[in-house]
Amino acid sequence: MTPDTASVACDGWDGSECEGTPHCPPRCPRFVDKEGMRWTIRPATDADEPFLAEMYERFGRRHRAQGLPPVSRRRRVDWIRSMLSDGNNVVAERNGDLFGHAMYTPTDAETPELAVFVHPDAQDRGVGTELCRHVIANAAAAGRDGIELHVETGNRPARSVYRTVGFEVVERRGDLRMRLDLDQPIATEVRWPPLARHGPTESLRDAPTVEAEATRSPAGD
Repeated sequence: MTPDTASVACDGWDGSECEGTPHCPPRCPRFVDKEGMRWTIRPATDADEPFLAEMYERFGRRHRAQGLPPVSRRRRVDWIRSMLSDGNNVVAERNGDLFGHAMYTPTDAETPELAVFVHPDAQDRGVGTELCRHVIANAAAAGRDGIELHVETGNRPARSVYRTVGFEVVERRGDLRMRLDLDQPIATEVRWPPLARHGPTESLRDAPTVEAEATRSPAGD
């Protein structure tokens, strides 16, 4: 169970009329995935280190990209500490557990590098895309010029996510290098409140809660 750091400015999940508050920029922390499950995307803290280590412990070799997260426990802990120290980090939290981690690093670079990791159990729900949008919003709010990333040529799911949020291939040499200039419209759009981004939508009051999800039987899946 993660520490109680997921404070948000509201206690409701119906964003259909949300115009934003001064307390939740640069992007609303509330997120409902493709299956209707509720998530909080929030800044990571040093207290998240053991919970990130636990999350990455469950990554198999086929879920790693470009050697990350590191295989050995010691190197993995050192890497997590380095990211928390040198980067701007966000985590995806549901029902008190972490299932996603993204960052741009280093924070003082004009064009830092993005990395995003989603636990296998939470993939294909839009969590990785939402994490990317938070990183873009944070980098734009901090006045960065752009964000770059490297992705393996054969990693089609990741490439699709990055294209969705505006990245373009700028170099093909082994792995692909992709870039998003933060003067592009998406860097502004990701910081809009839900009402401005989506317009009035169907209320989420009847969406399943994390408590209800936890008690669902396998037969109901």
